[in-house]
Amino acid sequence: MNVINFFESDRQEHWLEEIARSDWGAGEFLHSLIKEGNFFDAVGEGSKVFLLTDGDELISYCTYAQKDDIQPTELSPWMGFVYTFPERRGHRYVGMLFDEITRIAKEEGVRQVYISTNHIGLYEKYGCVYKTQMNDMDGEPSRVYVKMIESHDAELT
Repeated sequence: MNVINFFESDRQEHWLEEIARSDWGAGEFLHSLIKEGNFFDAVGEGSKVFLLTDGDELISYCTYAQKDDIQPTELSPWMGFVYTFPERRGHRYVGMLFDEITRIAKEEGVRQVYISTNHIGLYEKYGCVYKTQMNDMDGEPSRVYVKMIESHDAELT
């Protein structure tokens, strides 16, 4: 299995078709944002879409972005659009994507990454801690979690 950055892939059309296979409204929204060229306008310049792949098959995906569905807010960056295809769930594959985000966050000197969700008991498995409840862009309540990123300095001590 490999983690790839969608926007650095030379097979974007293939991976976009794979994202379209998801049975989730937010996945459909992500697909349309990318396809219509509005992804960076929606989530911020420099944002990334990470794909966990097994050959030509997409297993899981998520974003690492300046903004997510909690707006406006000063909290940033965000892990968002987290999805694993149903037939691949239960193996903690999304953890591989979170490891990549953690690696990049460390390189960028980021101390905290946020995630907005209504799930309870899922993201805690990956070291996320409930922070607060905020309203999403539709005015609906959403749980906000934070994942603390250890700095390189902390690893040296």
